[in-house]
Amino acid sequence: MLKQNHRAWVEINLSAVEHNVRQLKKILAPQTEVMAVVKADAYGHGAVGVGQVALQGGASWLGVATIPEGIQLRNAGITAPIVILGATNTPAEIKAIAEHRLQPTICNPKQALVFHETLLGLNQVVPVHLKIDTGMSRLGVNWQQAREFVQLVQSLPQLLISSVYSHLATADEQDQTVMRSQQQRFEQVIETLKAAHIHPPHIHMCNTAGMLTSSKMHYDLVRPGLGLYGLYPAPHLRGIVNLKPAMQVKARISQIKEIAAGTGVSYGYSFITPQEMKLATVAIGYADGVPRGLSNRISVSLHQKQVAQVGTITMDQCLIDITHVPEAQVGDEVTFLGNGDNASADHWAELLGTISWEILCGFKHRLPRITVMQPDLVGQANL
Repeated sequence: MLKQNHRAWVEINLSAVEHNVRQLKKILAPQTEVMAVVKADAYGHGAVGVGQVALQGGASWLGVATIPEGIQLRNAGITAPIVILGATNTPAEIKAIAEHRLQPTICNPKQALVFHETLLGLNQVVPVHLKIDTGMSRLGVNWQQAREFVQLVQSLPQLLISSVYSHLATADEQDQTVMRSQQQRFEQVIETLKAAHIHPPHIHMCNTAGMLTSSKMHYDLVRPGLGLYGLYPAPHLRGIVNLKPAMQVKARISQIKEIAAGTGVSYGYSFITPQEMKLATVAIGYADGVPRGLSNRISVSLHQKQVAQVGTITMDQCLIDITHVPEAQVGDEVTFLGNGDNASADHWAELLGTISWEILCGFKHRLPRITVMQPDLVGQANL
């Protein structure tokens, strides 16, 4: 379907993703590899397209959260190593992992034994990644039990250790106390393994924030997520590398009307026209991923002019004030996200008291993803 038939859509500049991978690689040592995290459909950007261009940009691994996410990439013809960062436990899951050549995360001894027993019956060996909890309190064995855990997995012939890793809980905060504590614990794990003559092929800990904060934590593999998509995890990390946002969210004007002064607009009359105004109804709403909590709080771009969104954002539609855009017509494109600082995921997140990750992941799949492959121009789709 052509773009001009869409009422609303998400536009992804894949060239920006490739640019961001290359930018992130610039701060790494030559031997440090990149695992591009493309879970949650690449944070709403489209996992297959992002995975392909991330590999072109220099990533050598892909990271996902679930088995179906990994299978989707395999079915698209991607042959690079794909790591499942979430936990998997059942024989059926293990069989799917083996069948599709995925690499699971092993989080505890019981899980390791189930994997080994199932793979023994399949007569298959699977590369695995061992998760160590250094302070996230989520997946993984406690860092003080790491040596015994790694030794157990090492003794199971159906499991081939590909890496030992951990995850940072507060790397995006300016106070580095917790992050440094996690790093020290992880370093102790590494030293304990070395003392036991255990040398995993890969050691990794860094997300995007960790990458931008300290080169001492890069080790030989990093796992950028948010940075791939052109956003910084925190304001104090801006400018370390030159990232380009890859996502724009657009919709079309479906009706234009003159509204008299003193008229209530949309549900609940959260906006009353202060004077005669020209309003446009735009075909996008909270069911598409534009949060209702942004009602009357954001501006959008129309004909390169910033105009205010007014009234309560509804399920499928919202209204904008086009009083000062006389050239506006039904069918015109309106850019909601991705056109300047006041129309960024960071700005929306700040208004809502949340994080940019949630904004990016919130755009529903009834909005088609249209890809762009132009390094310097965002907005003209390959149709």
